[in-house]
Amino acid sequence: MKPNETFPISAISPKVAHEFYDSIRGKTFNKTKVIVSSHNYQLTPSIEDLGNLVARIQATGADIVKIATTALDITDVARMFQIMVHSQVPFIGLVMGDRGLISRILSAKFGGYLTFGTLESGVVSAPGQPTLKDLLYLYNLRQLAPDTKVFGIIGKPVGHSKSPILFNEVFKSIGLNGVYLFLLVDDLANFLRTYSSTDFVGFSVTIPHKETALKCCDEVDPVAKSIGAVNCIVRRPTDGKLIGYNTDYVGAITAIENGLRGKHNGSSTTISPLAGKLFVVIGAGGAGKALAYGAKAKGARVVIANRTYDHARKLAYAIGGDALALADLDNYHPEDGMILANTTSIGMQPKVDETPVSKHALKYYSLVFDAVYTPKITRLLKEAEESGATIVTGLEMFMGQAYGQYENFTGLPAPKELFRKIMENY
Repeated sequence: MKPNETFPISAISPKVAHEFYDSIRGKTFNKTKVIVSSHNYQLTPSIEDLGNLVARIQATGADIVKIATTALDITDVARMFQIMVHSQVPFIGLVMGDRGLISRILSAKFGGYLTFGTLESGVVSAPGQPTLKDLLYLYNLRQLAPDTKVFGIIGKPVGHSKSPILFNEVFKSIGLNGVYLFLLVDDLANFLRTYSSTDFVGFSVTIPHKETALKCCDEVDPVAKSIGAVNCIVRRPTDGKLIGYNTDYVGAITAIENGLRGKHNGSSTTISPLAGKLFVVIGAGGAGKALAYGAKAKGARVVIANRTYDHARKLAYAIGGDALALADLDNYHPEDGMILANTTSIGMQPKVDETPVSKHALKYYSLVFDAVYTPKITRLLKEAEESGATIVTGLEMFMGQAYGQYENFTGLPAPKELFRKIMENY
């Protein structure tokens, strides 16, 4: 341990801690720093109260001020960042909980003195603490600086997403000064209002915010407007306005078309293999709208199946299709060789035993697609393959929509081979 160096004891194991103490026993350090900390396990106080707390801690003679609070909403972290960036003393500011994760990563951008991580996943000294491995290698913490641009995936839940793995690795590989985060968001409009700096460049949007995102953008791409859902938001650097896009439909429809062409010996034609097919979409949310719009545009006959029939009927009317209650889907088989696309979260981790349709009904489908990609092979896809259908995983849609998002974020062509290479390693 060097003079002026602090050591986050909560980031090390008891064994390592004992070894550390043994190594310094009997030694003195002329410039030892004193950290005085305050923990609030209920909430994150107001800016004024946080400022007063900093002053009180300074008055104790502390060399370094540490404040840890609790995030009831991700916007609570913005108050900690504001205190951090204006602090006149070395300052450690952490907001605990999954909604506060960004405080532990972006402290490196906003001038925090240090952050904390754990050696083992799940073995934490405070709620929401990331591993040291993720801090260093997923988020590239050593390279974060005041001019680092912030990207992320907005959702609820969001921890299952592979987007941070993909985008952070791509950013690192091409030398882009950016970091891509998990953003557990309850109120999308409030989040976008709070993090309005042009340093917050772009966001992927997932369940359940895709339709709300349409209303939160200042401008919306015509295709996204037609679909009625946005899965990508970019903040324009010149005026800070939010521009909404939808890249879901291209990623999913292309993956399904490739699956159908593969089934027909790779035959290539300008006419989509979806033309004339009966295309059943499970779900009437943002992803369901994208799939329905894309399939209809390719000449398919579209049927929407949804738990709430009125939502299915509304979407079916909008795209010129038919509607069905999800409960009736097991007995719906007007013809053989149909296409099935699940756009709901049914079957996603941790509820991997769930499926939106019974196995006996899958024999009427020639291809089954599942937007869920955690796990890669869902129960729906496993049973569809056993029933003789071609299957297309959500990972294919994920990759396809990610290409479009990357191009919207950066204005550069997507390095598709690099994207695929990264995902093959996970």
